[in-house]
Amino acid sequence: MSKKSTRRTFLGRSAALTATAGVGYFSSTTPRLFAEETPMQKLSAACIGVGGKGGSDTSHIADNGVQIVGLCDVDGDTLTKKGREFVDAKQFNDFREMLDQLGDKTDIVTVSTPDHTHAVAAVKAMRMKKHVYCQKPLTWSIAEARLMRETAEETGVVTQMGNQGTSQDGLREGVEVIRSGAIGDVSEVHIWSNRPVWPQGQGRPAGSDPVPENLNWDGWIGPAPMRPYKAGAYHSFNWRGWVDFGTGALGDMACHTTNLSVMALNLWDPIAMTAIKNQGIVEGETFPGSSELMFEFPERDGLPACNFHWYDGGNLPPDRITSQLPASFRSRIEALKNDPSQRKTSGAVVVGSKGILFSPDDYGGQYVLLPSEQYVDFKPPAQTLPRIPFDSGVDERQKWEFVSTIKGEYEPGTMSNFGYAGRLTETILAGNLAMRAGEGQRIEWDAKSMTSPNVPEINQFVSRDYREGWALEGLMEAANA
Repeated sequence: MSKKSTRRTFLGRSAALTATAGVGYFSSTTPRLFAEETPMQKLSAACIGVGGKGGSDTSHIADNGVQIVGLCDVDGDTLTKKGREFVDAKQFNDFREMLDQLGDKTDIVTVSTPDHTHAVAAVKAMRMKKHVYCQKPLTWSIAEARLMRETAEETGVVTQMGNQGTSQDGLREGVEVIRSGAIGDVSEVHIWSNRPVWPQGQGRPAGSDPVPENLNWDGWIGPAPMRPYKAGAYHSFNWRGWVDFGTGALGDMACHTTNLSVMALNLWDPIAMTAIKNQGIVEGETFPGSSELMFEFPERDGLPACNFHWYDGGNLPPDRITSQLPASFRSRIEALKNDPSQRKTSGAVVVGSKGILFSPDDYGGQYVLLPSEQYVDFKPPAQTLPRIPFDSGVDERQKWEFVSTIKGEYEPGTMSNFGYAGRLTETILAGNLAMRAGEGQRIEWDAKSMTSPNVPEINQFVSRDYREGWALEGLMEAANA
């Protein structure tokens, strides 16, 4: 059998895997392996969104021996700057145009745009049989996450979401520790974030400004309702807090901070969400400046029922939780309580019947078991999850995993593929529905139909109406309650 046919056979198999992988340790002597060996293995990529995180996504894909043949960005200045790095790549300010023109010249598409255009770009690429790397959160809406997951499965392409902490040994080992029963049965999870670090809790700015000559404003708006350009309000970073474009603090960071817990505990398909503290969506425009949410999960796969608590904007878990943390971290929390201007913290606490696992890291790459005296002689359980045999930063490791899977050189496959990432994103974005309801309103949730039976008015926010020219064909709409 030829190498090419072997690779194709492998890709069909690996892309169908649902990532339940984990983490281990790799020596710093592990060789750096790049992907350019033979013409048969040569891959090409077209990159959508090449500024900020998209800039590093593009470069890291190239570092793995992939030829960058197309660059797309609605900001002409950003496009020109990245074009100096990849002088042979064709430049576009509309990804639809790029994919139509380069469809037969590229194997990989990266999507590193604001949340609201992820699905439109990625679904088009997958339907063209392109392997897709898409930044987190996977999508802007719950229905889009479902469609992305199903499209990846139907097309058999290799996929990966950019929650790069997934590639860390500490996260994968932490998953194994929880699954081993080292902290007992888990009844609650508490996760807090130092976000938002962008404007939220405000209405739409009045007036408009001239659209910069080098900005494709129509392309930036994409499938969202058109609105006037206002300098500094949305483009290029502040879009995260606006409900038409971003997914707020929860959408931005929970794909990182909840990753370890969700994977270890199969926290899929909550049965209810409640906004414990909820300032509400401000004028229908932005997410609140702070929130506290609770997700309820039933018994699943032999695991006991569990509640997951989320805190952002300076909100923190109760003292009964934070009092169990290491003294050095407790002092940071106390300082923040006394002076809200202090640098905010992030953390995750998984509460078990025997002890707790605490991660002070946005990506879940570090963990400690508490109380410490109880785990002095603790040894991690036997490895059950694959490790990435590539020593580099977390971003580069995840890109190596993605490209090597496409080439058929890494058999475990991508860990945060859309089968896994789609479910993670659906779970997370269900929390944003709670912010649409009043404080303390318990929203019952039927994840299969993507509807709430008791608060039907929030079902309209499971999807959206798409602007002409940007429709997402085949999008699963929530059933009428």
